Amino acid sequence: ALLSNISHWSSLAPHEEPALLTKRILDESGYTDFWAQDKSPDAPGRLENLKELVNAIQEFPSLGGFLEHISLIMDNATQNQSDQVTLMTLHSAKGLEFQTVFLVGWEENVFPHARALNEQGKKGLEEERRLAYVGITRARSNVYITYAANRQIYNQWQSSYPSRFIQELPKEDIEHEGLQGMHSSQNFKEKPSLFPSNSKFSEKKEFSPPRNTQRQSLYKIGERVFHEKFGYGLIQSIDYDRLEIDFDKAGSKKIMSDFISKVSRDKN
Repeated sequence: ALLSNISHWSSLAPHEEPALLTKRILDESGYTDFWAQDKSPDAPGRLENLKELVNAIQEFPSLGGFLEHISLIMDNATQNQSDQVTLMTLHSAKGLEFQTVFLVGWEENVFPHARALNEQGKKGLEEERRLAYVGITRARSNVYITYAANRQIYNQWQSSYPSRFIQELPKEDIEHEGLQGMHSSQNFKEKPSLFPSNSKFSEKKEFSPPRNTQRQSLYKIGERVFHEKFGYGLIQSIDYDRLEIDFDKAGSKKIMSDFISKVSRDKN
């Protein structure tokens, strides 16, 4: 069947636009559907990559021209590997080694990802743990693992906690650098900041989003507002541009002020 498909696609190559032919191959081979059905956290990114591939080919008169262009780019990349940083996902890092590796975003619900846990349970957790092992073992000498105390998700600030995978690492092999007292339950050895004392990065204070008073908001407590999804509601509290609203049908929600509108008196 595969050889028959290849023969069929080859016969279409002289007559069909390269981008359309590429999309046909991805669809008829089942590759697009494979990633559409996949539930792993990186599946949506893979689908986006396929779309970008088709879009990129549209700029070339033939597949040969596109492949020649890619070949030139790869040659240039190979010739300039002296002092550079390589950015990649954990999946694409398999089989590679580097002197020093930086692993970012090691927080609960980010890594391990919440969706992997919710949809696949223990199996999803083990897959995430395997990826953590892959990332750590890419380094020959040093691994730097980072996590954030606060992270903005969907325009809302949320407190973050270090990944459980950090807890599983041998304590004697870990040096904790950063803010004093941040997540003090972690029994790591504190180490001074890498930045000089006169650096603007050296100030040791935990970041938190701006917290302004109600008077600085465009809205008032008790004011009636409208949200496109949740409908009408009354403002219960105000924290700068973050409002707690008691909606008539959806209950209490915390919403950024950019996503609501005031209600004229005749609609109250």
